Amino acid sequence: MSESENKKLVKTALNAVFVERDISALDRYWGTPYTQHNPKVANGVDNLKKVVASLPSDFKYEMGMIMAEGKFVMVHGRYTGWRPNPMIAVDIFRIEGGKLVEHWDVLQEEVGRDQTVSGNQMFPTI
Repeated sequence: MSESENKKLVKTALNAVFVERDISALDRYWGTPYTQHNPKVANGVDNLKKVVASLPSDFKYEMGMIMAEGKFVMVHGRYTGWRPNPMIAVDIFRIEGGKLVEHWDVLQEEVGRDQTVSGNQMFPTI
């Protein structure tokens, strides 16, 4: 798949699961085996289904920048309602055979522009 196709796949998959809350999308877009590098989430699509099913009703996901390099796609996003304060993330996916097969993330709690040394917001609207 091309980098453009990989970006489209990840965008479609994340929107289906985290915005539309369609757990069945995990079967369509995620592959097996699925390797998870987040220390709080186990490997496998079945474990990811449990995580998604446990999200609170006020959970919200917003997608920002998306970049691709070969079979890797990175997404800058905001997760609200998962933890007490919004979390800003960079999620990194490896694509194989048209499926998301591996995931890494970097998460940090969002703070307001007035709490940053630079005065810049953490999740800008582009």
